[in-house]
Amino acid sequence: MPELFTEYGLISLFLVSFCASTLLPLGSEWLLVVLLLQGSHPASTVAIATLGNSLGSGSTYFIGNYGSDWVVNKLLRTDKKHQQRAESWFNRYGSWTLLLAWLPVIGDPLCFVSGMLKTPLLRFSVLVIAGKGLRYSVLALLTLQGIEKLG
Repeated sequence: MPELFTEYGLISLFLVSFCASTLLPLGSEWLLVVLLLQGSHPASTVAIATLGNSLGSGSTYFIGNYGSDWVVNKLLRTDKKHQQRAESWFNRYGSWTLLLAWLPVIGDPLCFVSGMLKTPLLRFSVLVIAGKGLRYSVLALLTLQGIEKLG
C-alpha cells in the first residue's frame, strides 16, 4: 500500500495532507519524509503539503462558518455549555491560535470554531498557512540534515 502513495508522489502528498487536516485521523508527515528521502524537490514538497493541509483546514473552517448549527447540535450533540467554553477559549486567546492549527487533537476544532465565530477568511488563511508551512519546513529541514549526516 505505501508504494501506491509514493508512486503518485506529490499528488498523493496533496491528497493525504488535505485529508489529514480534516476530521479524518491521518498524518501526512511520514509521506513528506519518504518523498524527500526518494529525492523529491524540497521546496515543491513542502509547498504541496502546505497547500493540501491548509485547504483541508479551510474545509473545516467553512463547515464551521456555514454548517455549525447543524454540526454542533445534530452531529456532535454538543450542549451550549461546551459551545460557550470553546468560544470563550478562542476569544480569550484570539485568532493567533490558528498558528497552531497543525497540532493534532486541537487543530481541527480550532479551525471549526474559527469558522463558527466568523474569523475573516484572509486572517484565517494567512495564520493557518504560516503555521502549517513552518511545520512542514522544519520537518523537511530536519529530514535533509539527517540525510546529510547519514550520507
